[in-house]
Amino acid sequence: MKTPVRVRFAPSPTGHLHIGGARTALFNYLFARQQNGVFILRLEDTDQARSSEDSVQMILADMQWLGLTWDEGPETGGDFGPYRQSERLQMYESKALQLLEQGKAYFCFCSPEEVEAKRQAALAQGGQPKYDGTCRALSPEQARQRIAPGASYAIRFKTPQTGETIINDCIRGRVVFDNSTLDDFVIVRSNGLPTYNFAAVVDDAAMEITHIIRGDDHLSNTPRQICLYQALGAPLPEFAHVPMILGPDKTRLSKRHGATSVGAYAEQGYLPEALVNYLALLGWSFDDKTTLFSMDELIEKFSLEKVSKNPAVFDPQKLLWMNGHYIRNIETDLYNERSRCELKKAGLVGNNPTQEEQVMATAAAGVVREKFKLMSELPQQVEYFFREPKLEALDEKSKNMLAGMKENPGLFKSLHEKLSMVESFSVSNLEALFKDFIEEKQVKFGALAHPLRVCLTGRMQSPGLFEIMEKMGKEKVLRRLASGMKAAGIL
Repeated sequence: MKTPVRVRFAPSPTGHLHIGGARTALFNYLFARQQNGVFILRLEDTDQARSSEDSVQMILADMQWLGLTWDEGPETGGDFGPYRQSERLQMYESKALQLLEQGKAYFCFCSPEEVEAKRQAALAQGGQPKYDGTCRALSPEQARQRIAPGASYAIRFKTPQTGETIINDCIRGRVVFDNSTLDDFVIVRSNGLPTYNFAAVVDDAAMEITHIIRGDDHLSNTPRQICLYQALGAPLPEFAHVPMILGPDKTRLSKRHGATSVGAYAEQGYLPEALVNYLALLGWSFDDKTTLFSMDELIEKFSLEKVSKNPAVFDPQKLLWMNGHYIRNIETDLYNERSRCELKKAGLVGNNPTQEEQVMATAAAGVVREKFKLMSELPQQVEYFFREPKLEALDEKSKNMLAGMKENPGLFKSLHEKLSMVESFSVSNLEALFKDFIEEKQVKFGALAHPLRVCLTGRMQSPGLFEIMEKMGKEKVLRRLASGMKAAGIL
């Protein structure tokens, strides 16, 4: 019977969820869902100095915002918990004791300063900067004699010194490491806490992880971890090391390239659907032409075989284009819901919007949906629907447009009167009224439309004038036209 697929994403809660981590989480999620497997979230929080509960909550929120729901993990539970390493310390202690008793690990009494000095000396002699095994030959009795008075110690793994460790990587193929290049690495620090390599192996074995999908910056850790699996008598998972993400300048993606965390992209107005779609394309492709995928399509089409070995280049402009596409094409109710959230943040509608505010929010967002690429740009696009334009603070071109109304004051007074008699402020009725009015007054459409647009919006450019008038409604249009005529000095 085939072993059920179990994968994990194991971030360290020392900050925001980085784009690289989010891509790793996504690949694990897609693989698990496609294989009808289990996706696990585990928090590697043994770095006491840097881990924080705030970071935990940010990571959980970012994962949920992306739609990467976990089957086992914090707030969800599961049969293989707990899912925080800080709550699993007893297990690491037990496994370290097992390795010590089997002679596969040993106590090391070298101070960090001594270890660093040995490494520098090795470098100076043209050797590899690795631990020289000073304490490897100590007998258990010798170690106990040093521990008894209270000597500080770490626990090191006794790495095989000969032979090879082979990784049959799902993406990179066969990768061979000569064991002579590996040192006896620390598995438990002098403060009693496990190191990353040790805790990850103990957890992955205990949680029966079948596939480890992670960034290729972890490739150098893998031979050490394989040696630990073998020493613990645990079955090896399959490994898949995905390529790193580079910035547009082909250097490793960092803050100098702009936002690098999921939370920052959410704050800037990117949609989770767009970010998920784009992240999937960083190192994976289905074919040479398809770039737009829903989550369901990604689950159906994703495969480790189509993940590239080469670094992926993050292209902000492509992500921005993709976000604009999703803004225009996501389901209308969802677009309206997200629009209201942006308008609340901007203070254009209340936290508990009235029915009138909700109707206006929906109407305004619908008018400009084709005009922007970031949801955070929406409030600026539609502000005039909710706030009276400040005609005294117009730019020079707009002021001149209003002042030009003086050349034919009767024209705009007559327009105000005509509009006041319109019963239904629909686009079709307004178009018909303007057509007749223009013919009657023998003027060009722009002579009416441009000053009227400034009166209504405080801007020279906007979506279709009749659409705006329909959404604003008769009362607001008449009031703003009157305000514009007063500002121009013709009322």
